Amino acid sequence: MIILYILIGVVAIGFAAIFLKFFGLWFRAVLSGAHISIGRLIGMWIRRVKGRIIVDSRIMLAKGGIKVDSDQLETHYLAGGDVVRVSKALIAANKANIPLTFQRAAAIDLAGRDVLDAVKTSVNPKVIDCPSPEQGKGSIEAVSKDGIQLRAKARVTVRANIERLVGGATEETIIARVGEGIVTTIGSSESYKDVLENPDNISKTVLQKGLDAGTAFEILSIDIADVDVGENLGAKLQADQAEADKRRFQAIAEQRRAAAQAREQEMVALVQENRAKVVLAEAEIPKAIAEAFRQGNMGIMDYYRLRNIQADTQMRQSIGGEGSEPSPKGEE
Repeated sequence: MIILYILIGVVAIGFAAIFLKFFGLWFRAVLSGAHISIGRLIGMWIRRVKGRIIVDSRIMLAKGGIKVDSDQLETHYLAGGDVVRVSKALIAANKANIPLTFQRAAAIDLAGRDVLDAVKTSVNPKVIDCPSPEQGKGSIEAVSKDGIQLRAKARVTVRANIERLVGGATEETIIARVGEGIVTTIGSSESYKDVLENPDNISKTVLQKGLDAGTAFEILSIDIADVDVGENLGAKLQADQAEADKRRFQAIAEQRRAAAQAREQEMVALVQENRAKVVLAEAEIPKAIAEAFRQGNMGIMDYYRLRNIQADTQMRQSIGGEGSEPSPKGEE
């Protein structure tokens, strides 16, 4: 009997300790109109769910006039979601008359988006700088048709689209699309003066492109904060092209000069070859004279006359080499 009484006492003490542990949460929930049974609180403790977070969120939603079952809150907690931020987002959306269900808010939170910030952005639109200062670029650079570079800065006012938060593109996509639209608009301008005179044409043209399609935001306005004139890239490119053409023509001229020099060397070699042939041919003359003597076709007097003619020819050549022209009588 003593052992039985001891066991009963231990069990009673255990139940009393458990009751005291969860009595505060249960009593607070009951007084706030968000009743949660002690058995459910014990079950949360067994499932390693922080009952305080569930109770506080349930009270918060009940006071905000939103009915959400504790099972849904506990399921979202076990899935790794932020129950408190989801509850605050539901209350903020309800106060701003934004249709937002717990299922959608939980899906947005589990998708990695800040659902509370999204609701705040939907109520109070925010401004996005384009380009983003985090990218390290101070402005968007574009070149008009006349070759003048322009540097533009834009500010995009966006509002979160709750229905497209799951699967919608982020701010980086908005910044990239707006930058692309600015570059396209400036590039299609005939002169940089047209852009400086009416910078609002850029925002109007960009807004007409529907850049917020497929994103989690709705673009309300695009304002051009600043437009600066940069370098004359057209003239610079023309100068670079002229320099490149100059180098190309110089290379072609150098190639032709080298070809001409090679041809000249070939002609010199050809002249030397022909002179060698003449020397060889002249070497045959004495042989022919000797053969004429042997055959009796040529006498000694004929040979002397030939030698006189050769001597006279050499004399004329030497005189002509000194710069004086032979007289017509002497040639005769």
